[in-house]
Amino acid sequence: MKAAVYYKNGAPEVLQYEDVPDPVIKAKDILIRVHCVSIEGGDTLNRLGGPLRTQPHIVGYQAAGEIIEMGAEVTGHQLGDRVTTVMGDGSHAELRAVHMTSAWKIPDQMSYQTGSAIPVPFGTAHDCLFEYGRLQAGETVLVQAGGSAVGLAAIQLAKRAGAIVIATASSSAKLAALEALGMDHGINYVDSDLVKEVKNITGGKGANVIVDPVGGPTMQKSIYSLAYRGRLSTVGGAGREVVKYDLGGLMGGNQSVNGVFLGAEIRTDRVQSMIKQLILDIDAGDLKVVLDKQFPLAEAAAAHAFIESRQALGRVTLIP
Repeated sequence: MKAAVYYKNGAPEVLQYEDVPDPVIKAKDILIRVHCVSIEGGDTLNRLGGPLRTQPHIVGYQAAGEIIEMGAEVTGHQLGDRVTTVMGDGSHAELRAVHMTSAWKIPDQMSYQTGSAIPVPFGTAHDCLFEYGRLQAGETVLVQAGGSAVGLAAIQLAKRAGAIVIATASSSAKLAALEALGMDHGINYVDSDLVKEVKNITGGKGANVIVDPVGGPTMQKSIYSLAYRGRLSTVGGAGREVVKYDLGGLMGGNQSVNGVFLGAEIRTDRVQSMIKQLILDIDAGDLKVVLDKQFPLAEAAAAHAFIESRQALGRVTLIP
């Protein structure tokens, strides 16, 4: 099969389009012919500095396609099923093998491009808001990096739950696009004092729930933006800097910070059902997958470079 691979970590240019052996499935695995790859922020971070589990390494969390082979102990799937899949790596390829619990059927009318972009960002945003954020209707949510995959999902989920939604982005153009998804108040983090703006919008109270997929220095601003009994969910760590945080105010405000990693519970009944429902909600039009540019798999390096240029608003996808 063809795949976008690399032999060492580095800039997008380390990606090469090569022939590699087809995946070999285990008893509880399925093999899919990949129709679309959704490039996640974690994919670019892993390419830059993550572990190389294989040599050469195929990066990538999410891909959608058609089941063409199944292990002897697979249940819940059939040959020919259209599915979206999640795994720690291996998405940037023509074929992909995953455990049977890491695949969800997508409706016949849903495009592979849309289906490929659902489980990780929408599942993560849902956990940040509800499982760990305990969001209630009428509360105020701050979504950092509103134009990111998790951010776009969190804005919609929070608005649907009856929250007042504040989101940040790097430009007025991006903020304008977020209004259509349910953002009530936008903050340009490049030229604004984030904490001051959040306090102004909330009458000095701060945000009840904060979703922060950035981390690094940004997370300190998130901490300072919490309301009394506020809950901060940090996920992804796009900043990747080693930062010391001032947590002294959390105790006095009865505030909490939760690290969120969907992958740790991906096989639980709770997450399996949640992702299945999110797929149905998107198919029904209750939620929307925002798509940006599409690249051939052979141009994976250019696609990664486009994401890192911060021009994208929505999912950047690869077509084998």
